Amino acid sequence: MTLWEITVIVSAAAVSALAGLAWIISPRGQSVVSRRNMTQKLSEGVSFLFENERLHHASEAALEVYHPLPGHDDWTTWRERMLGRFPGLPSSLSDTQGSNLTVQARNADDKATLCVSRKGRFTQVQMIENGMAGAAQSQQLRALNLELEHLRRASDTTPHAVWQIDQDGYVTWFNAAYEQLYSRLYNRKPSAGTPVLAVNEIGPTTDGPRRMSAETADGGMTDWYDVTTAQVGDTRIYHAVNINAVVRSEAAQRNFVQTLAKTFAQLSIGLAIFDRNGQLALFNPALIDLTGLPADFLSGRPTLLSFFDRMRENRRMPEPKDYGTWRQQIAEVIAAATDGRYQETWTLETGQTYRVRGRPHPDGAIAFLIEDISAEISLTRNFRAELELGQSLLDTFDEGLVVFSSTGVLTFCNTAYRDMWGLDPDSSFADVTIADSVREWKNLTEPGARWAALTDFVLEFGDRESWQMPVTLKNGNRLTCTVSRIASGATVIRFISTGAKKARRRVSAIGEN
Repeated sequence: MTLWEITVIVSAAAVSALAGLAWIISPRGQSVVSRRNMTQKLSEGVSFLFENERLHHASEAALEVYHPLPGHDDWTTWRERMLGRFPGLPSSLSDTQGSNLTVQARNADDKATLCVSRKGRFTQVQMIENGMAGAAQSQQLRALNLELEHLRRASDTTPHAVWQIDQDGYVTWFNAAYEQLYSRLYNRKPSAGTPVLAVNEIGPTTDGPRRMSAETADGGMTDWYDVTTAQVGDTRIYHAVNINAVVRSEAAQRNFVQTLAKTFAQLSIGLAIFDRNGQLALFNPALIDLTGLPADFLSGRPTLLSFFDRMRENRRMPEPKDYGTWRQQIAEVIAAATDGRYQETWTLETGQTYRVRGRPHPDGAIAFLIEDISAEISLTRNFRAELELGQSLLDTFDEGLVVFSSTGVLTFCNTAYRDMWGLDPDSSFADVTIADSVREWKNLTEPGARWAALTDFVLEFGDRESWQMPVTLKNGNRLTCTVSRIASGATVIRFISTGAKKARRRVSAIGEN
């Protein structure tokens, strides 16, 4: 059977049904087709019957798929429900007066058509799917309805709002999450065919994701959404994903970064953090002072190489001997900083001294810390100079001097002590203690000296008053050993030669006599 034949049969059946219905309702007519037979005919496939503008009857398949309300819906509300699929429906039934109208589905892949037939005050609308009507159409509709139930269940259980609008900006479909969102924002439920107020406030005007915000109806909490749109024919589909947790997390991160930035601003150490792409991502004011680089240059997010190039131009880093290998050296610096191995001391032409350290950070970032240690270096140099001066001064004494800490470790001795006893503590890998020294002294002296008392004094077990004792070397030379307490619990021991052999002599030579 051809499509044309099916259409003729359906049209004839529709005309017969409408004529019978008109005859039944007419006060002067008599029943030719019973209401039961008419209803059975209309129940085959998707059919709608309108009396004037009001929906009078819908077939069983139509009730299952489109959920119309006979006696309540009219042509306008029914049309809004069908516009998403059949945009060619006339806005009023008066446009179909005295004619039969066929309306094609929106999409080319959709073979459905609506056959609109009007006679008098009655209008019948019958849907033909893929050229089939009646029982075959009903069977197909049941399968489609089953699939529709699955899709509806999936859309209503998703937590993300989804809705569709037509080319005029009216809602044609929405899911349960959109209804909840709309109710929370506007204190009323949405309905098909109304302007999409939410889109104007939180929806984008172009395709692609866009972050938007909307306040609740009571002006309380602000909700944030990532809204994505897709254009399919004349229909625009919106997907809104609530990202309140993401926004709060980003706000907390920004506050944390601001707190760190305020802390870094108080540091005297210059800080420069470069991201994984090698661009300057964060710096503090101390970096400007130490490097002499302008703020606009640093704000422009220079790369690592340009950053060090400008530092070299400002003479805030040592001038390379061979500029041809400069870039290679910088590459090695970056590589060492990536591994956390870079730490150098730069001595500048101005006399300043910088300590520069490179440290790796998560996600491939690198942090450089630049610290001016000129004062520290100067203090260290002055301290060393004073120590050298004190050492030179004590080396001029003829008496041997040796100092032990409160724990009994030898910390200092002069040249006279080394010559007198033939001992050099600096040549020992381990610490020289009072026990080690007393053992050497005993080997080179006659018995009778109070070495045990001297050991107790050094270790703070004995009297704290200064005292002295005679010591006789095995070569006959006599010494006076004076033991005194000095600062920090340390002990100084002086060996003074007495008698005819007062001149310095190495004790090691005693064993040769």
